[in-house]
Amino acid sequence: MLYALLCYNDEDVVWAWDKKQDGEVMQRLGVVRDRLEAAGKLGPSLRLLPTTAATTFRKSDPPLVIDGPFAETKEQLLGIYIIDVADLDEALQVARDLGEANPGGAYEIRPLAVYNTGSPEAVAKGVATA
Repeated sequence: MLYALLCYNDEDVVWAWDKKQDGEVMQRLGVVRDRLEAAGKLGPSLRLLPTTAATTFRKSDPPLVIDGPFAETKEQLLGIYIIDVADLDEALQVARDLGEANPGGAYEIRPLAVYNTGSPEAVAKGVATA
C-alpha cells in the first residue's frame, strides 16, 4: 500500500544547521532511504524549501494569493517520502527509523488513494535539480 510520510519539524532549527550538521543528518537518513530503495519500497522523497519561500493560493471569490505559508505553526512541513509498504505497521516502522536518524518533529502517515508518477520530463527535471 502506498503511504505519504509527511515530515514536520521546526524549520528555524533545521535551517540553522551548518553544512556539517545537515550532512550528518542527511547521511543518517540516507541509510534508511537506501534500505527502502534496495527493497523497492521507496518512491519520491522531497525536501521542501523554507516556508518563507511559500505562496498560498486561497480559493475565495475572488481568489487570493498570499506570500508565505497557510498557517503559523510550531512545526512546519519540511519534507515528504512516498513509500510502498505492506501496511500501516510497516509504515510506522519506517517513520520510527527515519525518526531515529533525524530526532525532533513528527511524521504524519497518510495512505494514498491515487498515485500518478507524472510526466517523464517533469520527473527527469526533478531528479536533475535535486
